[in-house]
Amino acid sequence: MQSNNELKRGLEQKHITLMSLGAAIGVGLFLGSASAIKVAGPAILLGYLIGGVAMFFIMRALGEMAVQQPVAGSFSRYARDYIGPVYGYLTGWSYWFIWVVTCMAEITAVGIYMEFWFPGVPRWIWALAALVIMSLVNMIAVKAYGELEFWFALIKIVTVLFMIAIGIAMIAFGFGNGGVALGFSNLWKHGGFFAHGATGVLMSLQMVMFAYLGIEMIGVTAGEVKNPTKTLTRAINNVFWRILIFYVGALTIIMSIYPWSEIGLTGSPFVMTFEKIGIPYAGGIINFVVVTAALSSCNSGIFSNGRMLYNLAQQGEAPAGFKKLSRSGVPSRAIIVSAFFLLIGVGLNYVVPEKVFTWVTSIATFAVIWVWAVILISQIRFRKRQNPEEQKKLAYKMPFAPYSSYAVLAFLVMVVGLMAYNPDTRIALIIGPVWFAILLVVYYVRRKKGSANTVNTLITTGQLEDQSSV
Repeated sequence: MQSNNELKRGLEQKHITLMSLGAAIGVGLFLGSASAIKVAGPAILLGYLIGGVAMFFIMRALGEMAVQQPVAGSFSRYARDYIGPVYGYLTGWSYWFIWVVTCMAEITAVGIYMEFWFPGVPRWIWALAALVIMSLVNMIAVKAYGELEFWFALIKIVTVLFMIAIGIAMIAFGFGNGGVALGFSNLWKHGGFFAHGATGVLMSLQMVMFAYLGIEMIGVTAGEVKNPTKTLTRAINNVFWRILIFYVGALTIIMSIYPWSEIGLTGSPFVMTFEKIGIPYAGGIINFVVVTAALSSCNSGIFSNGRMLYNLAQQGEAPAGFKKLSRSGVPSRAIIVSAFFLLIGVGLNYVVPEKVFTWVTSIATFAVIWVWAVILISQIRFRKRQNPEEQKKLAYKMPFAPYSSYAVLAFLVMVVGLMAYNPDTRIALIIGPVWFAILLVVYYVRRKKGSANTVNTLITTGQLEDQSSV
């Protein structure tokens, strides 16, 4: 019989695949791609390819461990087991922090999208409404949540595929353009493919990697998935290729239809693209889709937050109350506390509405790079603990290990270094280290206090001689 404090394995293959797609195909594609295009021009496609290859190896590293040891909050547990307890603590809390910050970006995006219909309403009102709705959704049973997120994600995936199909018709046959084929010339006519040179591609990598944030959520679901070996393996293999196709394919279509230099930060490039087709209300329809996309990604983020706090509480690294589940089997206290911290995002939308999106995405990118690096280091340590015979029997292997892990680690270090050059993303290099410093102080204070209490208990019970009386 399952314990009242154990998460229920109510998620199936379709839930896991669509949830991870839903988490990654959100604000990073529908809104963040606009700022990335502005920085790199059409060569942003190369940026997404480079980032995609890095994510392929990160996901395979995670999959190697998750298939062998499917637990909730997986990479936090792996960091604890294979690197050290303090790394598990830092990784678990940092991943919680990532999704708090990312959900701030998602609810900020909702506010930006809603300006399409209600230009006079302050963004913070929509951000608050989105937060309340998604928090309530997360209080339902995990299987019901999985079904809802399945349909949420399906809506935006179908929309992206529809846009790609319509775009191909416009490019090849002139659909919506009087029969005059648009072709792909917009990719190199306006300043060339490398409009801002190789530097532009490098400087766009922060937004590119933020766009891929969420794929690793497959690891968080490991404790609630049926048949982990089959489900996780298939999900990891499928999600990477689908997301790469969606990002590179969709942005190729957008920049072929619309000159990249006209794609700015005022709204979604998807809305701009469908308006160009000339279909009545197309802009409003797509805007509705991207609003649901942002809500979906926020929904997945709150899900991740609740499970990560639950896992930290199980390991004694968060208040014990977060281990308690509601009658429907969800960590309701962890969800409520996470939602409370998201109110900071609502406040930022009130105080600095024009800066909040760049700030929170850069901070989230810095934190998730830590998590990805920990996944790679954990995999290296995990593999070293296996003897040659055990390595041969691994059900799911990291390709070209350990060299691939070292190469991707070097790439992640480069991305962090690039963030220092941009004044808007530099804030992440201030807040990130401060966050880790606070965590370390709390960790060692709690550890020292816990050790003192253990010694006092042993002395009181006579199990340890009080050395002061000797």
